[in-house]
Amino acid sequence: MNHDPLIVALDLDSAAEADALVGALGDSATFYKVGMELYAAAGMDYVRSLIARNKKVFLDLKYYDIGETVKRAVAVACKSGATFLTVHAVGQVMRAAVEGRGDSDTKLLAVTVLTSFDQKDLVEMGHDCTVSELVAKRVRQAMASGIDGIVASPLEASAIRSIAGPDACIVTPGVRSAGTDKGDQKRVATPADALRDGADYLVIGRQVTRAKDPVAAIAAIREEIANLPEIA
Repeated sequence: MNHDPLIVALDLDSAAEADALVGALGDSATFYKVGMELYAAAGMDYVRSLIARNKKVFLDLKYYDIGETVKRAVAVACKSGATFLTVHAVGQVMRAAVEGRGDSDTKLLAVTVLTSFDQKDLVEMGHDCTVSELVAKRVRQAMASGIDGIVASPLEASAIRSIAGPDACIVTPGVRSAGTDKGDQKRVATPADALRDGADYLVIGRQVTRAKDPVAAIAAIREEIANLPEIA
């Protein structure tokens, strides 16, 4: 496999727990997501420690603030060497992030609509459009802002690919193998379906991190996607 599409979500509340999982997975995983929970516990030092171990990091902090604050925060975060960094898909936020990133190699990903949101949630937030319409609008804004890729539900991957084009990076959380508990996610798909529909990376969390045997769990996911031509 030339391209490894799996990103393991280290949604844990201490560096010790994260290290235990990274150690258990060994060479089974090369790419890890550090989100708000682990970042609050261990900070940028932990991000750097993963990179020092030749792991790639998806730094999922979903920045959303005034432009100057976002610009400065992105500039600092990009110094870590993270592969991906997320911001919310809001025009001012994305433009500030691109400015802050400068000539760093870190790719900026725009978060469109969270996978735990559905139509009812959008109505509650004051939107009068469908989820798919809002995602499409934000993808267009992201591409116009110079963002490198999109974070969205796998259910929207195909539509996003048609809007964003072949060079945009699409990262999909909300990925679950058939028969696996969806947890708090509402807009989900299987790993194989997400990749067939245009996703480049799959964020895998509880299916691996809470498994009795995480190595076997990630091996099973790899088996599901092994014969897909786009990642062979």
